[in-house]
Amino acid sequence: MNTQINKTKWKCRRGLRELDLLFRKFSGDHLETLSKADFDMFNSILDLEDQPLYDFIFKGTSIGSQAQEDFILLHIKKFIQQ
Repeated sequence: MNTQINKTKWKCRRGLRELDLLFRKFSGDHLETLSKADFDMFNSILDLEDQPLYDFIFKGTSIGSQAQEDFILLHIKKFIQQ
C-alpha cells in the first residue's frame, strides 16, 4: 500500500496552485487513514482534469459524478478554510 500512497501523493501535484495546495494538504493529513473505498474514490478524483475540479470546488459547477462530488464536499472542501 505504501507504493500506492506515494503514487497518489505524486498525483496530488496539480497545474493549478489552489488544487495543488488543497490536495497535498488533504493527502498529507488523511491519505494513510482512508478506507480502501475512499482511497479509490480520491484517486478517481485525481484522475479528473484541473479545470472541472476547480470549477466544482470553488464555483459549485457539477463535475458529473454525485459520488465524487459528495466525497469532495465531505472530505476535501473543508481544507479551503484552513
